[in-house]
Amino acid sequence: MAGMVTGSQMREVEAAAMAAGTSGLDLMERAGAGVVEEMIRHWPAEKPGISNPTTATGGRHVLVLCGPGNNGGDGYVVARLLRDMGCMVHVAAFGDPERLKGDARTNWQRWHDGVAEFSTSSMLGAAKAAAISGQKHLPIVDALFGIGQRAPLDDVTEVVQDVFREMKEVGIQPWTVAVDIPTGLDTDSGAFLCRQPIIPQLVVTFHALKPVHLMPHLADAERAVVDIGL
Repeated sequence: MAGMVTGSQMREVEAAAMAAGTSGLDLMERAGAGVVEEMIRHWPAEKPGISNPTTATGGRHVLVLCGPGNNGGDGYVVARLLRDMGCMVHVAAFGDPERLKGDARTNWQRWHDGVAEFSTSSMLGAAKAAAISGQKHLPIVDALFGIGQRAPLDDVTEVVQDVFREMKEVGIQPWTVAVDIPTGLDTDSGAFLCRQPIIPQLVVTFHALKPVHLMPHLADAERAVVDIGL
């Protein structure tokens, strides 16, 4: 793994790996598996009666937000793997999954289960289910946009920020995990691409840190770099 790469350098590394015979599906599966592993390692403590978080079982509710590209494809892998480990996984998609292409579409199809609309009400449904089950935190996987995200993204981030505010009314704290790049931040400059980016508690990136991961906005976030075989 490298020390740090820019967004364009990361694309070049991925392209070289695929040209050498590594499939995009394999890379996506490894990325999703790495996110799940780091989530389990960092999972916040819950009340007595909730199963040991290091097993990722016990019916914990998790919300996965999937975008319209390959970052969303990573999210569908995360959702499938967590479901297979015993979690109650809720997926909300920004954009129509029917329009997904390539490896992202394949992983949406592998997910099989339902996908909710990207709305405050659908996401709050996951929070309410978590509250009823006794959870203090709702893990939220931000797999909306990756290294290629561009402004403006307010139509995405404002919905999520509304959910964060309303979750507190049902006694649930969001615990957000960014898949590679937090939504609303530029990969290389760290510039805001919206008024309120989705600032995570945990960032899981692949192969190497990107410049944004060292910016002040993410100073309080835990960071993990996953080797996906590049």
